[in-house]
Amino acid sequence: MFFSGLKSNSNGIISAVKQKIFQPFFTTKPTGQGTGLGLSLSYDIIKAHGGNLKVETIENTGSEFIIQLPI
Repeated sequence: MFFSGLKSNSNGIISAVKQKIFQPFFTTKPTGQGTGLGLSLSYDIIKAHGGNLKVETIENTGSEFIIQLPI
């Protein structure tokens, strides 16, 4: 299994948002400024290749997206 992590220096993701981030069309941007497809498409592509995409986050600290793909 191949592992890769992408860390952000954001404020982290609140619990209510974290539960929705991989859903199609979910966005925190104002109407008309985001499609909400980026993480959903990434999630589907990684799953289609037998992998996993997850997020670990701490509010007011940051987030890390972890991609696991079979070798």
